Amino acid sequence: MKSYLIVSSPVGDLTLTDSDGVLTGLSFGTVIPRDAVKQVTPLLSDTKTQLDEYFNGTRKTFRLPLPKDASSEFSTKIRQFLLSVPYGKTATYSDAAAFAGNPKAVRAAGRAIGDNPVAIIIPCHRIIGKNGNLTGFNGGLDIKRSLLALEKMYF
Repeated sequence: MKSYLIVSSPVGDLTLTDSDGVLTGLSFGTVIPRDAVKQVTPLLSDTKTQLDEYFNGTRKTFRLPLPKDASSEFSTKIRQFLLSVPYGKTATYSDAAAFAGNPKAVRAAGRAIGDNPVAIIIPCHRIIGKNGNLTGFNGGLDIKRSLLALEKMYF
């Protein structure tokens, strides 16, 4: 069964989605998932607690069951790369493409990063342009800037 919960955060409302004990979505804003029931599951409650700790500055990594399957092997490698970028650090789209084994596939890396179903938890906000500029983020650049500022990286 798919469940969802809308929680407040310093960057606005977040919609959390749980399917059979796996966190399958974290969306910015109020996004009611199709075929989902609004309810507080243990996983969604734990996710909210960990997000509160993150926003309070007391949590730097998340410990939650995440979706294992990405759309391709390349996308799976990109998710692994995102999870390897530590709190308080940034990396580039070029770094992500190289990690996934295809340094020239920067745009494909960007698309795979954009397809991240659980933003913040899988920290796609830590990926910036090669020139150091903030680029692309499903929540918008203001939210990306806020998340990086929270992690003490000021843009």
